[in-house]
Amino acid sequence: MAPTILDILQESESRLSGVDSPRLSAEVIVAEVLDCSRLTLVVDRERVLKDDQVALVRQMVARRETGEPLAYILGNREFYGLDFHVSSSVLIPRPETEHIIEKLEELYPADAAFQFADLGTGSGILAVTIAHLFAQARGVAVDLSPDALAVAERNSLTHGVHDRLEFIEGDFTCSLLDTGVYDLIVSNPPYVPQQEYDDASHEVRDYEPLTALVSGEDGLNHIRAMLPHVSKALKQGGIVLMEIGYQQGDAVKKIMSEQFPEFGEVDVLKDLSGHDRIVFLRKL
Repeated sequence: MAPTILDILQESESRLSGVDSPRLSAEVIVAEVLDCSRLTLVVDRERVLKDDQVALVRQMVARRETGEPLAYILGNREFYGLDFHVSSSVLIPRPETEHIIEKLEELYPADAAFQFADLGTGSGILAVTIAHLFAQARGVAVDLSPDALAVAERNSLTHGVHDRLEFIEGDFTCSLLDTGVYDLIVSNPPYVPQQEYDDASHEVRDYEPLTALVSGEDGLNHIRAMLPHVSKALKQGGIVLMEIGYQQGDAVKKIMSEQFPEFGEVDVLKDLSGHDRIVFLRKL
């Protein structure tokens, strides 16, 4: 006899005992296969699954057993209320990055017209979300990986902003950007120090792209390489919002004061845990 929802949940949770949050993982997978809410799993727990549904649940659970992140198994992750396609070619969106969007909503009214660049766009979460929230904004999304750009472009089509975004294959020096035309530059660059990456969980090391995470011994190589070009690309009065590591605020301030006085004071915004998270710069 085919298993019920309750049966398959119990089976899946047992198989996932070696990964974080086994019950949650089981519920998310079963809800995805059945195209229902997790609440429905409780209400309809005696519902019998079809054979193809059981097979798909077991296939996805087997992938999760190895430590593969749920986002890659499901092929999507929510960011700022929008659903984004993700693949192993891109970093999984993190909630900390949403602080960049929150700050932008403080700075710009919804009808603001501005030109922006997103450096290291990955899945396109920043570029697509900005274009979605600000209907008059136009931008470029830069990434070194053509596979990542394909994911970003797919997301731009999904959310109806493709006609206001240009996708450029290039590195973090953003040398392809025009000089002095951008009102805003955003970036979630690689900023993980090598030792921190070496100590990370195998879910991160074995599945997420190394090039989207690590930036030298102190985690600041990409930021150092990017800033001279950012300065040239920005208009006077232009803004930079850039994600950094949780202990990198002072180091970035030192780099800015010594090498880039044209940005004036550096504001380091904290995340909900009180850690350094976003650098806010304005070109004088």
